[in-house]
Amino acid sequence: MRAFLIAGEPSGDKLGGALMAALAELVPDIAFDGVGGPLMTAEGLRSRFPMDELSVMGIAEVLPRYRQLKARIAETADAVIATKPDVLITIDSPDFCLRVARRVRAADASIRIVHYVAPSVWAWRPGRAAKMARHIDQVLALLPFEPPFFQAVGLRCDFVGHPIAAEPPATDAEIAAFRRGAGLGEAPILLVLPGSRQSEVARLAPVFGAALGPVVAAHPGLRVVVPAAAPVADQVHAAVADWPGAPHVLDPRAMEPEIALMAKRAAFAAARVALAASGTVSLELAAAATPMVVAYDMSWLSWQIMSRMARIDTVTLVNLVAESRTVPEFLGPACQPAPIAAALGALIDDPSRRTLQLEAMATTMARLGRGGAAPGLRAARAVLDGLGWDAA
Repeated sequence: MRAFLIAGEPSGDKLGGALMAALAELVPDIAFDGVGGPLMTAEGLRSRFPMDELSVMGIAEVLPRYRQLKARIAETADAVIATKPDVLITIDSPDFCLRVARRVRAADASIRIVHYVAPSVWAWRPGRAAKMARHIDQVLALLPFEPPFFQAVGLRCDFVGHPIAAEPPATDAEIAAFRRGAGLGEAPILLVLPGSRQSEVARLAPVFGAALGPVVAAHPGLRVVVPAAAPVADQVHAAVADWPGAPHVLDPRAMEPEIALMAKRAAFAAARVALAASGTVSLELAAAATPMVVAYDMSWLSWQIMSRMARIDTVTLVNLVAESRTVPEFLGPACQPAPIAAALGALIDDPSRRTLQLEAMATTMARLGRGGAAPGLRAARAVLDGLGWDAA
């Protein structure tokens, strides 16, 4: 079997790596091709170009790179058509991946196309489901409420669970080792996560830093820990240099991937509270049972367009999956230091707010598949079943 996979950002690389490992276990003679990052490379993929080129988000942010991205779309689609794999698996990054899929389907309808991570049609642009059905054969969904949106337009959609729900929690020994290594002692920790993209860090870091001032002043001894994604680590170091709370940047570049992941989990679990950019990181915090405040901002143009198209009143996945609204969020024009600081202070000081979040987090993890088969294995079985292969 030959599989061509495409991932455009670190979260997709993680999903792709787990899927590849499971496919290789179930089909030992499988061969991989495509575009991915270090985790997919570790499973045998030789990426056709650096995945980082695709890690861009927001309408205004994409426009300056439109020509480059358009060229990569054509190049990638041509590679799929030329190699004619048994299956093309596109992973998240819908603006890139679904354009590749459309080109491939138009050129060769015999190539099965699977898209991993259902686009958020429940949040905005619901018409995407019907459009996807024209050139996608199967969708693998991370969230339990997503399949009906695609099945309604005749598109197969399998809920395969979220990988975060399957990750092992940090142990007490790992948390203690992290604290020692970072020189944190027993200080209470405020975790700050300003995003994994350069545009996110540039926009959010100044707001987050300003929000920390009154929180740290009101809670003497509070230490700030900032886990950084490798592609933006230098940017994060520079951004936090004048933050209060003696920030400790958790930089993964000097560590082996397994050690870096262990340290990140330990930092999440050690924190009393977190301030995070909107995104999948809210589920990582939920897995670690760390109460949070979510904030996000984007360009004026992107916000004007996306806010008008939104069909939901919250973007935080814990709120959506648990069907609660316990995680406060500050989006677009509301992403301001003063209200963010007030929400963090309330979450630190009010046990009832923490309890409500912890209950919602436990519900979220259960609904995402905690305790069941690994999502990568479930995804691989779904792919093989779609191909008519025995995945037992």
